[in-house]
Amino acid sequence: MKKLIAYPLSVIYYLLFGSTLVVFHIIQWISFNLFGYKAHKKSVDALYFFLIANTRFLGTSYRVKGLDKIPTDAPLIIASNHQSLYDITTIGWFMRKVHPKFISKIELGKGIPSISYNLNHGGSVLINRKDPKQSLSAIRQMAEYIEKYKRAVVIFPEGTRSKTGKPRPFAENGLKILCKYAASAYMVPVTINNSWKMTKWGSFPLGIGNKLELIIHDPVSVKDMPFSEVFEKTEKAVIEAIN
Repeated sequence: MKKLIAYPLSVIYYLLFGSTLVVFHIIQWISFNLFGYKAHKKSVDALYFFLIANTRFLGTSYRVKGLDKIPTDAPLIIASNHQSLYDITTIGWFMRKVHPKFISKIELGKGIPSISYNLNHGGSVLINRKDPKQSLSAIRQMAEYIEKYKRAVVIFPEGTRSKTGKPRPFAENGLKILCKYAASAYMVPVTINNSWKMTKWGSFPLGIGNKLELIIHDPVSVKDMPFSEVFEKTEKAVIEAIN
C-alpha cells in the first residue's frame, strides 16, 4: 500500500523538482553574472531551500544535531557517509552558513540544470575518477581554496553511495590531501541516516515518509595530531552513528 501511494506522490515531486532546477538555473546565471559570488551564494541557498521543501511532498522530515559545534572563521573539511543524492541537499541547506563546496564526479558537471551550473561556478571541483592525477590535483586546488577563503568542503570518503545504508570503508587519499594543503582546517565528521530509503525502490517511485537525520560530530583540528589519528577518529565517529 505504501509503495502504491508513492507513485502519484513521486510524480508530483518530480514535477516540482524539475521546475525548481529550471527556474533556479536562470536565477543562478543572473546572480552570478550580474552581481557576483555573494548573490550567487544566496541563490544557491534558496535553491537548497526549495529542494528540501519539495521532499516534504513525499512526507520527508529532517532532524539535525550538532549545528552549534561547527567552528566559525576557519576552513572546514566535512567528511560524511554517502547514501543518496539527498545527502547533498541536506548538507547544503542545513550547513549553509559555512558555504559548503563539494568534490563531485565530473559527470555531474554537464547537462543538469542548476546542479551543473552551481558545481562549475560556485566553488566546487569536479574529479574524474578514471584519472587519479586530475582528481588529486583538483582536491589540492579545493584545499587551497578553503584555506584562503575559510570556507568548507564536503567530501564523501566512501566514494560510491551505499544503497542500503551500510557504510563502506573510507579512502585516505582525498582526506590526506585536504589536511595537508588546508593545514589550519578543522575536520568535521558528519553522519547521515536514512537518506538511502529515499531511493530504496529505485528512482521511481521514491520512498515516502522517511526521517532523514544529520548528525554533526565534534570537530578535530587537523594540525593538532597526525593524519592517521585524524582519519581514525573521523571514520569511527561517522560510522558509529549510522543506524
